[in-house]
Amino acid sequence: MFSSLRAVFALPFIIAAGSLIAPANAEIGDGAKKFRQLEDDLMPTPNVYRAATGEPGPQYWQQKVDYVIDVTLDTENKRILGEEEITYTNNSPHALKWIWVQMDQNRFTDGSVARESETSSTAGQRWDPSGDGDTLSFSALARQQALSDRDFGFKIQSITARNGSDLDYSIVDTHMRVDLPRPLAPGQSTEFTIEWQHEIIQETIVGGRGGYEHFEETDTYQYALAQWYPRVAVFSDYEGWHTKNFLGRGEFPLEFGDFDVSITVPSDHIVSATGVLQNPGQVLTATQRDRLEEARTADIPVFIVTPEEAKANEAEEASDTKTWRFSADNVRDFSFASSNKYIWDAQGYTQEGGPDVMAMSFYPNEAEPIWSMYSTDAVIHTMEVYSRFSFPYPYPTAQSVNAWESGGMEYPMITFNGYRPTKDEKSGEITYSRRTKYGLIGVIIHEIGHIYFPMVVNSDERQWTWMDEGLNSFLDYVAAIEWEENYPAYGDNTNVLDYITGYMTSEDQVPIMTQSDSVLNLGPNAYSKPTAALIVMRETVMGRELFDFALREYSQRWKFKRPTPYDFFRTMEEASGVDLDWFWRGWYYSTDHVDIAIKSVREYQISSQEPEVEFALDRIEAGENEPEPLIQRRNREEGMETYVERNPRLRDFYNENDRFTVTNKDRNTYQSFREGLVDWEVDALDRALADGTYVYFMDFANIGGLVMPIPLTITYADGSEEYMKIPAEIWRRDASNVTKLMLSDRQITSIVLDKNHEIADADRSNNAFPATISSSRIELYKSNRSHSNMMADMLVELKGQDKDAAQTESEGNAVPLQPTGN
Repeated sequence: MFSSLRAVFALPFIIAAGSLIAPANAEIGDGAKKFRQLEDDLMPTPNVYRAATGEPGPQYWQQKVDYVIDVTLDTENKRILGEEEITYTNNSPHALKWIWVQMDQNRFTDGSVARESETSSTAGQRWDPSGDGDTLSFSALARQQALSDRDFGFKIQSITARNGSDLDYSIVDTHMRVDLPRPLAPGQSTEFTIEWQHEIIQETIVGGRGGYEHFEETDTYQYALAQWYPRVAVFSDYEGWHTKNFLGRGEFPLEFGDFDVSITVPSDHIVSATGVLQNPGQVLTATQRDRLEEARTADIPVFIVTPEEAKANEAEEASDTKTWRFSADNVRDFSFASSNKYIWDAQGYTQEGGPDVMAMSFYPNEAEPIWSMYSTDAVIHTMEVYSRFSFPYPYPTAQSVNAWESGGMEYPMITFNGYRPTKDEKSGEITYSRRTKYGLIGVIIHEIGHIYFPMVVNSDERQWTWMDEGLNSFLDYVAAIEWEENYPAYGDNTNVLDYITGYMTSEDQVPIMTQSDSVLNLGPNAYSKPTAALIVMRETVMGRELFDFALREYSQRWKFKRPTPYDFFRTMEEASGVDLDWFWRGWYYSTDHVDIAIKSVREYQISSQEPEVEFALDRIEAGENEPEPLIQRRNREEGMETYVERNPRLRDFYNENDRFTVTNKDRNTYQSFREGLVDWEVDALDRALADGTYVYFMDFANIGGLVMPIPLTITYADGSEEYMKIPAEIWRRDASNVTKLMLSDRQITSIVLDKNHEIADADRSNNAFPATISSSRIELYKSNRSHSNMMADMLVELKGQDKDAAQTESEGNAVPLQPTGN
């Protein structure tokens, strides 16, 4: 239990001790390093473009890029042919001699930086890497073969100015510089046209966020096209032209603009795309148009194309084409999906303060029944939750497409999502696992959430992946918990703060602020750890009200603009009034983890110093804390008399009066002590004595290095509990060891640190005082003593052959019964 002694020092000393007592051996400046302001060394200086408050400055600017695109999906040759007219508006204060264009399909070309810099652990598919060391998976082998079989990458046919003249250009890996005939002055626009084509990758083999999928059982296809057209690169106030090569991980910084896109596909295809369909009368049947109108006010999703219609549609291959035309305003990208396999359902979503939205899902029969059950509902649920934390969903459509078997990818108004049920090869029975169900719901929430971050709050994904993945993962975690209680967001874990501790204590990590291509363990680093950080900030550091207000402010400030991490950091502090520099420095700039230990707790009560009272209590405490020697007790139990007991004539004054006997000197000392107190000291002492005040000194050690608040659950002798949160600032002088002083009118029986699992503490074995015994169950196992037996293995019947044939074939390979070597 607690160390329990009465204080023998005067009350004024206790009061002067304060709430923070630094050990004598504390390293000077240790705490100051953790609480150093980011402006000192990590924050860029505010300017006219980005204010110190975290909001856009008075001269903030960004470019605008508009596209008119005609594209043909050549399903026979698995390629894209397109022509795009680009209107580029220069809102910057700089004259531009050229325009850089992203050529992301060039990542797959032979000799690209992405392919040439692949290591053995990154050469496989993104969800099935070939591993560390000398191993090679079938998927990695197939990927390498597929990349060498065809000539991937953009093939530029022409680049012309508005007057028809050719423009010079240079292709540099995944970027292309288009040289302008004259510098583009601030406030001016220019137009040019690019004609191009490229081979479409097989996404299920190569893995590239888009491509085609082949359904072998029915010999049918679907196409989910992304990064499919040359896209103008970003020119920003903080970096100029963004020309860092696309290596496959750091995604796509882009400019906002308006799109008018005409997509020519086989006539039996259904197309899902960014934007709003402009010619439904030319590409949809009257029945499909009526169903769409019905869906706008429906309470549940309505089939626009039923499963039976989709199955009949894919059975016949069309020989002619249709052109679907879509328009999208104020978006940063455009993607589409096309197939004759799609089931299509939709439901209207009405929101306050934003446009009416058509939530839609597109999926093949292979995705049923789970997609029609959950997809569109998950889309609507996402908008309900995200809009509370940011702004109303700003676009007229929100779409979920089953583009592959797992994983997901986001674009404006359209997302590509995985997960399908499993079909038993023998019985044909359709089932789905718990992982598939919640994986589907989770990936749809996550990818639709990305339409808010970064498709609207347009952060730089290539430089700071966590800004969209981490913030979005935080909100999709919030949305998952609001979908249903005990949602298995992290495998078997509901609490991200329990899940993340293994990663945060590993050596295989880098700070969150690391550029995405150099991140180790991208999932935990860019997704889960920022989620954990923001959960801690919301639930423990700031509180929900302040956090939610600040996050909404950030979202609305940077809606349709391009924030940096520093704009986020500054806004969260400026809007909440909470100093968070220690938090950003620890969670985002370091690899420290949370491990706070309760080292000891000492209990006291105030001493009156009145000898008649205190000496009697001292006698009782001495008996409890200083038990008689074992040898003495056993002597007495055996009936042995001491020498003095046998000779009582030897007893004197000290045999009748122990060391706790009160003397006149003691009484005089007490009287002098009382007379020396001033009035307020007398009042404080008498009040503490009347209240029966308990004094506690609690020693805490920061083992993990990450400074955090200290949440305590305190249990009192009367059975009551109290939650107490010590602010992180307690570590500001010494970040390793601190002592907290606490006064209470109730006696404490136990203290548990982080009982609610709210700070991601990695080692819970040191979180209780007194220490508790951990309990669980242990499984018994049988020892495996089997050994390899080659003779027995040779006698195993071969599969797929009749017994006689197998015997005939094996006669020439008899098992040798004696050594054949030396």
